[in-house]
Amino acid sequence: MTHPFLRPLPAGMEGLVELSLDLRWTWSHAADRLWQQIDPAVWERTGNPWLLLQSVSQRRLEQLVQEWDFRAELERLLQARRDYLTGAEWFGDAHPDSDTLIAYFSMEYGLAEALPLYSGGLGVLAGDYLKAASDLGVPLVAVGLLYQEGYFRQMLDARGRQIEVYPYNAPTSLPITPVRDSNGGWLGVPIQLPGRVLVLRVWQVQVGRVALFLLDSNDPMNSPADRGITGKLYGGGVEVRLMQEIVLGIGGWRALEALGLRPDVCHLNEGHAALVTLERARRFMLDNSVNFWEALWATRAGNVFTTHTPVAAAFDVFPRALLEEYGTRYAEQLGVSPRDLLALGSRPPDGGDGPFNMAYLAMRTCDSVNGVSQLHGAVSRRIFRDLFPRWPEREVPVGHITNGVHVPSWDSPWADEIWTTACGKERWLGTPETLSSAIRNLSDEALWQFRGEERRELVHYARRRLARQLGQHGANPDAIAQADNILDPNMLTLGFARRFAEYKRPNLLLHDPERLVRLLTGPSQPVQLIVAGKAHPQDEEGKRFIQAWAEFVKRIDVRAHLVFIEDYDLDLAQELVQGVDVWINTPRRPWEASGTSGMKVLVNGGLNLSELDGWWAEAYVPEVGWALGDGLEHTEPEWDDVEAEQLYRLLEQEIVPLFYRRDAQGIPHEWVARIRASMSRLAPRFSSNRMLQEYVSDAYLPLSTAYRRRSADGGRLAKELAAWASMLKRYWHEIHLTNLEVQQQPDGWLFALQVYLGEIPPQSVQVQLYAEPVDNDAAVPQVMECRASIPGATHGYVYHCHIATARPATDFTPRVVAWHPEAHVPMESNLIHWFPG
Repeated sequence: MTHPFLRPLPAGMEGLVELSLDLRWTWSHAADRLWQQIDPAVWERTGNPWLLLQSVSQRRLEQLVQEWDFRAELERLLQARRDYLTGAEWFGDAHPDSDTLIAYFSMEYGLAEALPLYSGGLGVLAGDYLKAASDLGVPLVAVGLLYQEGYFRQMLDARGRQIEVYPYNAPTSLPITPVRDSNGGWLGVPIQLPGRVLVLRVWQVQVGRVALFLLDSNDPMNSPADRGITGKLYGGGVEVRLMQEIVLGIGGWRALEALGLRPDVCHLNEGHAALVTLERARRFMLDNSVNFWEALWATRAGNVFTTHTPVAAAFDVFPRALLEEYGTRYAEQLGVSPRDLLALGSRPPDGGDGPFNMAYLAMRTCDSVNGVSQLHGAVSRRIFRDLFPRWPEREVPVGHITNGVHVPSWDSPWADEIWTTACGKERWLGTPETLSSAIRNLSDEALWQFRGEERRELVHYARRRLARQLGQHGANPDAIAQADNILDPNMLTLGFARRFAEYKRPNLLLHDPERLVRLLTGPSQPVQLIVAGKAHPQDEEGKRFIQAWAEFVKRIDVRAHLVFIEDYDLDLAQELVQGVDVWINTPRRPWEASGTSGMKVLVNGGLNLSELDGWWAEAYVPEVGWALGDGLEHTEPEWDDVEAEQLYRLLEQEIVPLFYRRDAQGIPHEWVARIRASMSRLAPRFSSNRMLQEYVSDAYLPLSTAYRRRSADGGRLAKELAAWASMLKRYWHEIHLTNLEVQQQPDGWLFALQVYLGEIPPQSVQVQLYAEPVDNDAAVPQVMECRASIPGATHGYVYHCHIATARPATDFTPRVVAWHPEAHVPMESNLIHWFPG
């Protein structure tokens, strides 16, 4: 295998290219010893096989090719990779007749530090998603952007202020390959922008079985300004942000078409990719000679939108004038007015006159929408209720699929060994439910032994990282040498690492600094804390939080117990979640949509101390960890004081004593019991295997079936649905309900209602009785039956419904809603008419 950015390798060594360009090495470490053998220094510093191949000398490669053991190991690894790619996998076994293809669109991907195209949790989740799709054999391709700078790297100045550094991502040093067209040239994807054509280059990243295609505007055929569209992740202002989303959505779909790929399902990982739904509909419109609205009825059935945003203010919103500048010509191509196009992203009742919200566009052009935890699903229904006026909030069509993490990417070597012993090598390649019982059978000694190994490795890593950090700041050799004296591999180790933003309350632990000092420096039960995190470049408050920690770390009385490690990245995150005893998370409920960092400690035997928010709100029971808060939302300013007190009290009175309560052999059996409960109950449940399998069963396969039904015969069903929706919208104002009669029955009530539908035929609507749920029961509307026509009326009918219930009749209210056996109501038609009226 050759590559345009790599010199020819000696005969017999070509397989190194194949191994290094498959990012499966980010979670399968079988080849680590091989890479270390080639160049130990480069491997230790970068962990990047592709960079290692580019930097190693030709002489060294020629030496290695003469070594029989090396060539045999290379061949074994190549065969193992081929076996992985061609072997049995979960999706093929579970759905042998499916030929569905899913396209996953995300603005960022956190796969490895060798490919730094992420800023935080959204990207790390996307990276884990691709890895899980590869392991499970889910037929998925992914689309993203190749940023020249990516997200910033962090340093702190002498006052503890964050400094942002933006290293250049040279494509030649990244494990990516240019995508060629049928003539051997570099594949170019054109997009019409105001006054010019933007040409996008396409690159491929191989993630096991999954291909990730990255779009890049840094082509010499583009203007200098346009070459910078993909220059920086989340940088450049509102117009550049819009152009990035045009590139991801419109350019992403065109790139897939140019590659001969026509997915049944498009998955939008946040609203950044919402424009793909318009381009997909446009292509269907042209291919099937239908209008845009008919095309949208066909393609919407195959679109799923995952929202990660806990507050409406965080959605991408663009000024109307900017959308008119970039969207007027596109609206012409769609055959709709600019106002109608803008209305798809506008909040009612703006109708195209207000700002353009990408999340609203995604809601209106996708048939399945989900939050990323049970609590976030409820929060999202509140956020999007304006799009469903007069509908009860609980009926806003947003579900939830709780996030999970790709366990093989985050488990330590010791955790991997203990899980392998208990469950076998193939444990994360299928359904995770069978793993729990095996972990329960491990001895306390085995669990405590592997936790000690992980903690020791974290301490050694933190020392090395701190020494490197001091060196970057120009510290003298004596100061650098002192890094070896921080932390203790036998001490209770707390971890706190995340984006420093106000709602995450990163300084809740600093609420009472002296109390924290006493906690850390207890004479018989000492504690140590590792802190890391970045603030957004424009977030001055977040930077002040970091500065406060940087100042606190300088205190002589805590210096051996506390370290702030700069430049929080995937490598540091991996070490932290593997080694900490307790992971602390302090967001303000309900602002943590899911949170996956705490999930990553589960497989490694770490425990969580977290706010009852996001995933922890559904995971927590006392046996597996500790909870902050009371499970309610609080806006009162003094509530932070309450939870800070609770945080200190939990640490002082429960967590620290429990860790140090040992038997004669030094084993804390009560602590180990929590480790066992957390690993067995939570690690399988919050794995990306479970998450992805839910997407397959609850979204991908149903959506694929619906899309194929609607697109068959040139979109015949889609045309029918578009006509149905248009008719309802035209005549909905003619509906009125009157003369409600209620008769008490021995077992409940009999309702009779006169319904006048005007020009709407009765089979196009459903008349229901709705009642708010009681005792947490779901609200299930009762369908009323059309019994008789009303003489002299146009589509006037008497509807009846008998309900067996002990509830009063006044709990029930008649309503009329749109109905079609092939439509998803209210997702695709939010029309509703309540009695009286």
